[in-house]
Amino acid sequence: MMKKSLVLAMAMALGVTASAYAANPFSDVPAGHWAYDSVNKLAAAGIVDGYGNGTFGGDRLMTRYEMAQIVAKAMAKGANVDRLAAEFADELDSLGVRVAALEKKADNVKITGNIRAHYADYKKGAKDRNGSYGAKLRTRLFINGQINDNWSYTGRIQNIQNFRNDSGDEKTDFNWAFVQGKVGAVDIRAGRTWIYLGDGNIYDETFDGIVASFGKDVKLEAVYGKPTNSLGWDYDKVYGASLSGKTGALGLGAGYYKFDAANSATAAGVAKDDNEIWQANASYGFGKASVGAMYLHSDLDGERGGDGWVGSLNYGGAKGAKVGSFGLNAQYYSLPAGTVVAHTMNGEYQYSWGKNGDDNKGIKGYKIGAYYTVAKNMVAGVEYYDLKDKIDDNKYKTLWSQMIITF
Repeated sequence: MMKKSLVLAMAMALGVTASAYAANPFSDVPAGHWAYDSVNKLAAAGIVDGYGNGTFGGDRLMTRYEMAQIVAKAMAKGANVDRLAAEFADELDSLGVRVAALEKKADNVKITGNIRAHYADYKKGAKDRNGSYGAKLRTRLFINGQINDNWSYTGRIQNIQNFRNDSGDEKTDFNWAFVQGKVGAVDIRAGRTWIYLGDGNIYDETFDGIVASFGKDVKLEAVYGKPTNSLGWDYDKVYGASLSGKTGALGLGAGYYKFDAANSATAAGVAKDDNEIWQANASYGFGKASVGAMYLHSDLDGERGGDGWVGSLNYGGAKGAKVGSFGLNAQYYSLPAGTVVAHTMNGEYQYSWGKNGDDNKGIKGYKIGAYYTVAKNMVAGVEYYDLKDKIDDNKYKTLWSQMIITF
């Protein structure tokens, strides 16, 4: 509750106006009272009407519901009550007052972000490599601006601090800059954005291009552009499409993508052949758990192409807004190099140790992970990878731990 006199001062600060003053309607606000003019002004505007006994009651405590009534009347008169409307949104909603327009009056640009601190131990074979740990702090700031009712802009600034050595290597990029909106019933995202192909088994990174999608229960998505991070492959172009849908607990999907080799494909580490990748996937959920499987095929010649698959098992999920929520995840990979352009995983395999795309020999092995929300918007996780090259069986192990804070 709050003093009505305080509410009066707040309301007057909103700039409420009336065409003419009425005679003093309240017996407890005599001429000469400090609030006399203000009370008359609000009464004439129809924003305050006192009590049935003819008093204003400036010294009594008023309820939030009564305050909401004042705010609602001020809104109807066109007063700028954004902050008060936000504060009393629940009460205004119970009064049937629409406040959706309030968002349009808010600041046009919003900044959100997240911080990820991680530490990882790496092993190759039976020996730790030089600098066999990784400790980094990654900060991402998202800049969101509303262009109009249908289109918005998003930018992302990313800073990575590497604490592996005493120099504290640091890198900052402006690595997202795209617009998003609708053309008829088609959702469009264009600019420097991201693509997530084959649930991240094929590609999970930024690219310069356009993504178009249509539908909800059954979704068709098409991509066209240039990969900005293909881990040494240096592909010049990627394009393709996927179709996915769900019926009950069963989810199904399929996709086709083509990565075109760069025109100057002569140096080591540059893709020398075009790469066509097919994928099909299915998942089934039961309660909090789900199982999934994905088939992938690359048409690259020799051992670097061919068939691959991924199996997954999931339980629950750590939700940032729900303290104490948790999730478990396990995956098994058997993927030829041609299907692994920029994998989403945190585990290391051959490309991490080599110098170019020719060093990518595919991956085979498993991952297990656990995630827990320790406080609101603070999620901790740990992942263990036991992988080896699909071609020559070199072994790689990663123990990854992280804390992600969202704001």
